[in-house]
Amino acid sequence: MAQPPTPRDEIRAPQIIYALYLAGIVTANITLLIGVIIAYVYRKEAAPWLQQHYRYLIRTFWIGTLYAGIAFLLSIVIVGTLLWPLLAVWLGVRCVLGWVDVRKGLTPARPNSWLW
Repeated sequence: MAQPPTPRDEIRAPQIIYALYLAGIVTANITLLIGVIIAYVYRKEAAPWLQQHYRYLIRTFWIGTLYAGIAFLLSIVIVGTLLWPLLAVWLGVRCVLGWVDVRKGLTPARPNSWLW
């Protein structure tokens, strides 16, 4: 459902967080931690449709952390090494889809999903 036009300042923080998450793919997840802290700070003050994006971003962080933990444990038996590239793709797709939705003024399509 399309939302009324929003000021650019209102959607700036979610866009920055999506960019930080994407940068986390190459920065060993340091920027992911910064992004989730920003999401926790801004989520209560945001418009309802943007709160959905913050929820989506926070869930992305925690689900990604769980997936990374599983991949790490499975790396001990070599199987997990195959999961790291899949985890990067998962994070990339999830962030790009969310970023496109926030630019269009839409809520995330499936904010409760564990995939995309």
